[in-house]
Amino acid sequence: MCLVFHLLCSVALFASSSVEAQSRPASDWQVFKVPDYGTRLKYPASIFSAAGPAETGVGRRFESDDGGAELTIYARENEDGDTPASYLKKNLRQSGLDYERVTRSFFAISMERQGTVLYSRCNFSRSARRAIHCFDLVYPQTEKRAWDPVVTRISLSLQPLER
Repeated sequence: MCLVFHLLCSVALFASSSVEAQSRPASDWQVFKVPDYGTRLKYPASIFSAAGPAETGVGRRFESDDGGAELTIYARENEDGDTPASYLKKNLRQSGLDYERVTRSFFAISMERQGTVLYSRCNFSRSARRAIHCFDLVYPQTEKRAWDPVVTRISLSLQPLER
């Protein structure tokens, strides 16, 4: 599935919801793992509850209680041996990102559309078992400042990150 299509569908789904991230303490951080790929990520369990499997790869989708935010954590094989830059070039068919950072080992992108922010980060393993370790987070644009520290903490916790 095209990355942009998936991202835009997520944006449209959550555009009408609103959640006050500030009113929900980001305490009770837990670790979610995808053992087969070595993926680890810390997420605020006080905000998110399990809502089903990830649509891409192996992982889990989480939602806030009111459905205004969604977090998907997943890992997948890197069958084509893509780098972060080549993966984005093949899968991101639309410009208009508000933020894009691409290194040798990961990419992080975000876009604001229809009242919603989408942030996505993927770390790329260069080990014998090449894998892509990702999370996508969708939340209301009106709450961007409240979500910024949550996004940063989740992003920095995504493992493995090979430098």
